[in-house]
Amino acid sequence: MASFTDATLVKKLKEVNNTQQSIQTLSLWLIHHRKHAKKIVVVWFSELGKAPIARKLTLMYLANDVIQNSKKKGPEFNKAFLDVLAGAVRHIASDCKDEKTLKSVMRIVRIWEERGVYDATFCKQLKKSFEDGSGSLTKETTTTKVPLVKQHRKQKKHKRGKKSHESKSTPVEPPTSTKKRKLEEVIALTEELVADEEPLDPPDADELVRALEQLEQSASGDAAVREKIASLPPEVSDISLLEKLKDKQDADRLGAQVEAAVSLLSDYNGRLYAELEERRHVSRMLGAFISAQRQHLDDSQKLLQEWKKKLESVINVRKELKSHLQNLPDLTLLPDVTGGLAPLPSAGDLFSL
Repeated sequence: MASFTDATLVKKLKEVNNTQQSIQTLSLWLIHHRKHAKKIVVVWFSELGKAPIARKLTLMYLANDVIQNSKKKGPEFNKAFLDVLAGAVRHIASDCKDEKTLKSVMRIVRIWEERGVYDATFCKQLKKSFEDGSGSLTKETTTTKVPLVKQHRKQKKHKRGKKSHESKSTPVEPPTSTKKRKLEEVIALTEELVADEEPLDPPDADELVRALEQLEQSASGDAAVREKIASLPPEVSDISLLEKLKDKQDADRLGAQVEAAVSLLSDYNGRLYAELEERRHVSRMLGAFISAQRQHLDDSQKLLQEWKKKLESVINVRKELKSHLQNLPDLTLLPDVTGGLAPLPSAGDLFSL
């Protein structure tokens, strides 16, 4: 997966949609790159100002997910969003007339206050900004952030003009290719997160085998649910088929089908997300196990080299001992001393001539 860049960030913010899976996947990516928290918040703030009404709430949901789930990693995002949230809330209040969207934004603020994400004073400030609704986004930025916001606006204008020019000749990417690309991004994101996390203690082989066996029963292998999703009627996802509705009865029947499909997909997406987390954990277990086995192999090779040196020393000593034994005199050539040795000469015998 590509490293963090402004262009990559803008692209991901533009592609995120109002589904739990999409928001949580991008949230994980942002939290992973939390060292760029200030820049991320500036770009998020800029994109919020240019986004259509429907996407503003999606970006607020994304900010909420990042703020709450990044607390364990560090305070970078919590502090970075302090500078822009009041302006963001005021902008949405002034630019959006949809009561449901406004209530959703205020619900996010209440959650922050109830869970202690931000203190009561700041939450009151957000509520006041919501009531003021001045619509000014640039007032909340610092002097160092304004040039970045302008720079991203210029980039977006250039890209928008380029896309409008190329849209007539460039074919639309097939849905299957888009799904495959998003799946590859999720897989690459998982590998990147696992690579940078602190290693676990090496698990036992039995524990690792049990974890791998549990993955065989995960959501991605649930053929029954996947078959249900594949057999959903096209009316639940194709907006163009709404024109075929004849009366209220057809609309109610379609509404029931859509609600059932949403419930099925939401549950399955939740299971897939849990599986993604479990696979991340198992990947870390595998990494720790492989690392421990490699260390054990290195230690065993060092020990083997030490024993080879000792064996070589023993072989050399054995050769020397064998050489000494071969150089000893032959006992069979010595005189026979069974009757006793001759007496030693006396001192007189030694000095007599």
